[in-house]
Amino acid sequence: MPTIGVAVAIPEPWASQLQDYRTSVGDVTATMIPTHITLVPPTEVAEADLAAVVGHLESVAANVASFSVHLRGTGTFRPVSPVVFVTLVRGISECEQLAAAVRCGPLAVDLAFPYHPHVTVAHDLADDRLDQAFKELSGFECEFDVDDFHLYAHDDGTGWHPTSTFVLTGLETASRTAEA
Repeated sequence: MPTIGVAVAIPEPWASQLQDYRTSVGDVTATMIPTHITLVPPTEVAEADLAAVVGHLESVAANVASFSVHLRGTGTFRPVSPVVFVTLVRGISECEQLAAAVRCGPLAVDLAFPYHPHVTVAHDLADDRLDQAFKELSGFECEFDVDDFHLYAHDDGTGWHPTSTFVLTGLETASRTAEA
């Protein structure tokens, strides 16, 4: 069965900056994982169910408006999980709502932990490396609009690759309209 995931891609130049940083602290998995905010974690789906998954994601995208994300500073899931991440200071509720909409129907999955939108920058490393990432990226900051999300497929040899893009075409939210 194919393994898929659904995520919001971090745009350039920040995607490469964060991926390069993740690699520089010794997280070798970074070369196979595009920089992202997870909506659906790695999930096995029967090949026969992929069309239903795509149809579901198209429906979600048609009902969700684009939104803004502001990333700033670092956080960690330690001691529960050896992860350091860049935090969202804006776009949290929109990511939560989008993730909840995506994780139903053919993608109804149980999560191992409560959903917390973030961008991983160090995972499964020694404590000193996790501390290093937490400190060195504490001043990281960027802002961008989220206009779409992606379905990713996993290949054991080459990692995660986007297979479909779903453009958010729902009505504008009150907060986004008020900013214009």
